[in-house]
Amino acid sequence: MASPRICVLRAPGTNCDLETAFAFEQCGAVADQIHLFRLLEQPDLLRDYQVLCIPGGFSYGDDIGAGVILANQLRIRLGDAIGEFLVADKLVLGICNGFQVLMRAGLLPGGAETWPPKSAADREATLTWNTNGRYTAVWVQLQTLATQNVFLRGIEQLELPVAHAEGQLLPTSPDAVTRWQQNRQIALCYRQRDISAGLLSPEDAIGTPLEYPDNPNGSTGNIAGLSDRSGRVLGLMPHPERFLHATQHPQWTRRGLRGEGTGMQIFRNAVDYFG
Repeated sequence: MASPRICVLRAPGTNCDLETAFAFEQCGAVADQIHLFRLLEQPDLLRDYQVLCIPGGFSYGDDIGAGVILANQLRIRLGDAIGEFLVADKLVLGICNGFQVLMRAGLLPGGAETWPPKSAADREATLTWNTNGRYTAVWVQLQTLATQNVFLRGIEQLELPVAHAEGQLLPTSPDAVTRWQQNRQIALCYRQRDISAGLLSPEDAIGTPLEYPDNPNGSTGNIAGLSDRSGRVLGLMPHPERFLHATQHPQWTRRGLRGEGTGMQIFRNAVDYFG
């Protein structure tokens, strides 16, 4: 079986593409860092890949909002190519700025079912400024709720760093969170740093408001990531590519951590899907 090919899409201001491509390559994939301008010139190039990943950073400097310009490029100029990709048996991953792009383009939470959106007014939610009003970089504890999502298979909980200013997830309607929960689209939730009590029920994970720094941005329902209903699209604010090895954790010596970081499994799951 040939190694799956990953399109790590970068744009002006993207700064996590190297680490993200490295993560996929460590799991046996062939990862190409493709500049947006090249894809705009040749949209059919996307057919050569099994995974589309939009990494973190500050695409277009976040000049008019985090991910807005790149999202519009995908929706308006690459709509047909993205639509073809979504209905195939392929995967889409958006990390931090990439999650913002997926949300603002309309790729999440609906995925192929609602692509392409008619307008920005069709969006079910947005990612906006953290409730503390500033850029925040901390480590967070996460619990997986969308266990059917390809990227999260076999992962019950994990610890990852966040680094963003616009990570607060706000739904546009009060019943959106209930609908996402029913459809198993709430992929990841922030949880308390003290995890000695074990895993929470989905109702408790979503319904118990957490304060900073457990919920670092004030997201509704403590939501840290969303999935489409097919389980083949994932967007998350934390950075799995920044915890690939135990030594990347700030307390790795104190805790005696060894081997891989918890972020590696997300990339391995994507590669193994095509194995």
